Amino acid sequence: MRALERSSPVTGLEGVGPAVVVSAPGPMRRLQQPCSSSVLVPRLEAAYHCRVPLSDPQVERELPGWLHQSLIVTGKDLRIEARTGEVTITSAFFALLVVILSSLSFSGGPMNQRLVAAGTLWLTIAFAAVLALSRNWQREREESAFLGMLALPLSRSAIFFGKFLGLSIFLGVIEAVVIPLIALLFALELSEVGLELILVALAATPGIAATGTLFGSMTVRTRARDLVLAVVLFPLLAPTLLAAVVATRELFGGVPIGELWDYLVLMGLFDFIFLVGGLTLFGLLVDE
Repeated sequence: MRALERSSPVTGLEGVGPAVVVSAPGPMRRLQQPCSSSVLVPRLEAAYHCRVPLSDPQVERELPGWLHQSLIVTGKDLRIEARTGEVTITSAFFALLVVILSSLSFSGGPMNQRLVAAGTLWLTIAFAAVLALSRNWQREREESAFLGMLALPLSRSAIFFGKFLGLSIFLGVIEAVVIPLIALLFALELSEVGLELILVALAATPGIAATGTLFGSMTVRTRARDLVLAVVLFPLLAPTLLAAVVATRELFGGVPIGELWDYLVLMGLFDFIFLVGGLTLFGLLVDE
């Protein structure tokens, strides 16, 4: 039998190299390479076309679970940020500038500085969150990336939870930068209030992230996106921010954490409301 070596005419297939066709009687030829399975190649005049099966019809692919879908969205955001670093670097420099200016402007004794430190901390985190949200959703608007995500077989609530996790991690990074700097510039002893301050931050951060993720999605389809985000977001963040500022102020003033449970419960209640509301309403906001 005689073998003919021809280049495969199929384009766009990786790994398809020279095809060896063995002559056999009849109108059909059997392809030996490069297809792994037995593929029949019809002879159409002088051309040989390789029919490559895209998938096995008998194999049913299962969709990833809800939590896995959320982690896919979170991983996508974190990988983009790890490559570019634009949101983290920009927000971190902004936070550092606000903290330094506040420490220089409101110097009036140790007690006054401790009271100012609480407001400086949470105002910095709030504005850094808005800055991060604006840039994060701007990425989704570019080249209709968010529409492509919605076209995927992903649950709307999983998309929301993935974006929420990504923003929570980002806010945690900002807090890890801002809190030591505030302790340094405002003469705070983290050895005395560090653990309690972390507890307050853990109670306040989920509410900020959930609210920002939910209403940040509104900016994808609006033109005055920055104005809409500021007008809608800050009134909704007010309860969480007020409770966080008061709890932090009392903590810096020497009040034990046991007397601040009312503020922690209030922040936890708002966290629950905004998180459940986001999981429920996110699909309605992005599909309209």
